[in-house]
Amino acid sequence: MQYLPNIIFLIVLVLGIGYFTRNIRKIIRNIRLGQKVDASDNKKERWKNVFRIALGQSKMTVRPISGLMHIIVYLGFVIINIEVLEIMIDGLLGTHRIFSFFGVAYDYLIASFEMLAILVLVAVIVFWLRRNVQRLKRFFNPEMKGWPRNDANIILYFEVAIMTLFLTMNAFDLQLQTLGTEHYVSAGLFPVSRYLLPLIDNYSEATLIIIERTAWWMHIIGILIFLNYLYFSKHLHILLAFPNVYYGKLTPNGKFKNLEAVTREVKLMMDPTADPYAAPTEGMETPAKFGASDVMDLTTIQLLNAYTCTECGRCTNECPANQTGKKLSPRKIMMDTRDRLEEVAANIDKNGTFEPDGKQLLDDYITREELWACTTCNACVEACPVSIDPLAIIMEMRQYLVMEQSAAPTELNVTMTNIENNAAPWPFNQMDRANWINE
Repeated sequence: MQYLPNIIFLIVLVLGIGYFTRNIRKIIRNIRLGQKVDASDNKKERWKNVFRIALGQSKMTVRPISGLMHIIVYLGFVIINIEVLEIMIDGLLGTHRIFSFFGVAYDYLIASFEMLAILVLVAVIVFWLRRNVQRLKRFFNPEMKGWPRNDANIILYFEVAIMTLFLTMNAFDLQLQTLGTEHYVSAGLFPVSRYLLPLIDNYSEATLIIIERTAWWMHIIGILIFLNYLYFSKHLHILLAFPNVYYGKLTPNGKFKNLEAVTREVKLMMDPTADPYAAPTEGMETPAKFGASDVMDLTTIQLLNAYTCTECGRCTNECPANQTGKKLSPRKIMMDTRDRLEEVAANIDKNGTFEPDGKQLLDDYITREELWACTTCNACVEACPVSIDPLAIIMEMRQYLVMEQSAAPTELNVTMTNIENNAAPWPFNQMDRANWINE
């Protein structure tokens, strides 16, 4: 019976981490459904972006107030992981505050945890008020109805619960230390939880132990539940922001991908001396499909983008098309891509391989009206705090409509016809193109 708590803790830990690992492997499998892309270049610049954008939160602070609060919550969860490590070791070995041998350093470490915990609680309360009382417009777009809105609040409740349990656990631990209770090592500074001592001064030692142990167990189980909840939540970006920023686009925002096969065709068309029947250049094959109509046509990086989306709405808030009342919302593009990918993944889980389901990303999730509303200004790309590129997906799907279905808007079809016939976007005969000089 002496080791029963340790055995139970081990089982809980294995189940929690095992389920988390299973879901992470599923996400990796789903991302690999996309087209492979080589992103092995410019490693130095990519790592620089990771430290500056993902770790340093540089793009979050463009909006100073929300950026600062996000950094507080971010630091709270990153640094308090040291405390989680101590709890895990204590749970497995049956020890208590095993890192206390660090002495004064440990005291100040616990003090910093407590200060961060109270700051996280303040920040989370402000975030909740912004969403539910101030009701900022970007949190109430049509795509945020139902689960996305509820998910954001659930995350905030999780954070409040975890931090409250941490401070409660410390307060009862400190009281037991004061009483000299066996097994409770006298260690740590408690600048926040010590103010709770007057509330529990009359509790018996047995009651203090029961409540401290209950808070301890609920704290670590809550963290494991939160860890596994990430898979179902927008907060998956806590883990994926780092690889997503690493693989983020390095070229200037105004530069679009060039298709060599198309370039070759244009050159042939524009060069009267070229042989239209010449064999393709070695290593340059015509793609089996131009653009994307479903998630499997997108690249692995674009699918990683979809899973990383924080649903913060900064992209949609900056989108000029959205501001003028058009249906386009870059955030919705990412959410739709993720939802379709999850639907495809469920199909694979059920059938072993993907069985055609009569649906696709185009039309069933993202409408053509949304795609053609985009001005390709890159405001959404610039605004994203974790280097997500909604425009890349929009352009891939536009390319499919134009090159596979000849389904471009009338104005664009006229322009392309003019270029083909007149080598210019205007409807003038080539012989008349210079007539403006005479005026």
